[in-house]
Amino acid sequence: MMTSVDTDLIRVLADPLRLRIVTLLAQETLCTTHLVEETGSKQTNLSNHLRVLREAGVVETEPCGRYTYYKLRPDVIARLAGQLGDLAESARAAADAKRACP
Repeated sequence: MMTSVDTDLIRVLADPLRLRIVTLLAQETLCTTHLVEETGSKQTNLSNHLRVLREAGVVETEPCGRYTYYKLRPDVIARLAGQLGDLAESARAAADAKRACP
């Protein structure tokens, strides 16, 4: 059984700052100002990473006055977790399978 894993999403989450942002957003909805304080990153750098996460569908925005709040989309993370779980299950099932060399 061949398991498909969303490699684009893995690339998006592979960046340490984006993974930190996702980890923070898993705990609460935050605005850019909060994320700057929590990560120590510059606002422009943070905004670029948030754009990547938004375009990948990992976060969604919620305008609130002059601020924009960011919220994690748990369904996207759950889907990736399921894909990785399926991959692990395939590896377990194929642990003793070995293709003979020609």
